[in-house]
Amino acid sequence: MPDHKRELRLALLATLFFGAAGGIFQSTLNNYLAEVHGLDAAARGWLEFPRELPGFLIIAIAAGLLAFWRETQIAAIAMLFTAFGAIGFGFLAPGQAAVVFFIIIWSLGDHLIFAMEGPIGLQLARDGAEGKRLGQFGGARNLGTIVGVGIVFILAHRLGSRFDLFYAIAAASALGAGICYSQLRVGRGQQPSKRLVFKRKYTLFYAISALFGIRKQIFLVFGGWVLVELHGVPVSTMAMLYFVASALGVVLRPLLGEIIDHLGERTVLAADELLLLLICLTYAFATDLLPAPHALHLLYGAYIFDSVLFALRIARTTYLQKIADTPTDITPTIAMGITIDHLVAMTLPIASGYIWTTWGFRWVFLLAGSVAVAGFFICLRIRIPRPEAVGSCQRSTR
Repeated sequence: MPDHKRELRLALLATLFFGAAGGIFQSTLNNYLAEVHGLDAAARGWLEFPRELPGFLIIAIAAGLLAFWRETQIAAIAMLFTAFGAIGFGFLAPGQAAVVFFIIIWSLGDHLIFAMEGPIGLQLARDGAEGKRLGQFGGARNLGTIVGVGIVFILAHRLGSRFDLFYAIAAASALGAGICYSQLRVGRGQQPSKRLVFKRKYTLFYAISALFGIRKQIFLVFGGWVLVELHGVPVSTMAMLYFVASALGVVLRPLLGEIIDHLGERTVLAADELLLLLICLTYAFATDLLPAPHALHLLYGAYIFDSVLFALRIARTTYLQKIADTPTDITPTIAMGITIDHLVAMTLPIASGYIWTTWGFRWVFLLAGSVAVAGFFICLRIRIPRPEAVGSCQRSTR
């Protein structure tokens, strides 16, 4: 039986390293695409199709890998893809065709790790405190992000937009995460998840995954694009926004995890949709309501607030864990949720980029706001079985 404290420390360290790599990538990507490759809003939207393609295929990829390896081993493999993608961005992407190739490689690692981290966290959680444990992992990821964006901020101020250096550091961080994941022993001896899972019982989980895909893509792509394209925000400021959001996340993510344990997934996810509506309206109308520079400051606040709210996605994982028929359903069902989320995410940015260029950026966020309203009513349908009905399933995940 693996030492629980050792396993937890290693898993948290791996998450911290991964957070640093992801923070560097996300805080520099829009500036990299605009400054180095000259992409406009429409091209930026089209790039999301290949970037999200691995997420769409993740159910088949994960099912194939789970036939041979457990979750921690797949997480280590994912970090190798992430590191190679980062090196490609920094040194091997002279043109847009190469950018497409390496963003697919990076994205493959990114989506694999997101499919594996929830099940790994659940295996290291105690009954009734799953949200708290996943929140702690989220806090560790945010701490890593602080390190990553802090490096970007300092280097950008001293050396300018040195994207080669940024992505070399991201690759090194990803390799560090891979080493830590490869040392984990959690999950050894347990029945592997070797099959595709698609059950009517999990329909609401799939619907919530699709909603998250819409929310994620609009804000990851066009939330930052509003700042970079319309307001000329430099890479150092984008890194600072990531830094602030991540610093808040270190404290708030564990707290939000405990709130999920206390209030339940139905309340938390429904409230998230209402808050998302508020953020959408802020993006759409901030420049109409306030003069410069106050409108930009309000957009900074919306950007940070939305980044913090992303922590609530762990409620999907804890909800699934509570309704799952068996522990072996969890990993493939999360992978199926990611595939459904990306079925939406692959096409939505293209449509949103067209809406932006044809009717203006406000309509992109009004569309997102209407989806948030629909999501609120969908999340109200969540029902959690009584603890005694799922207790044996939860205990067997430990």
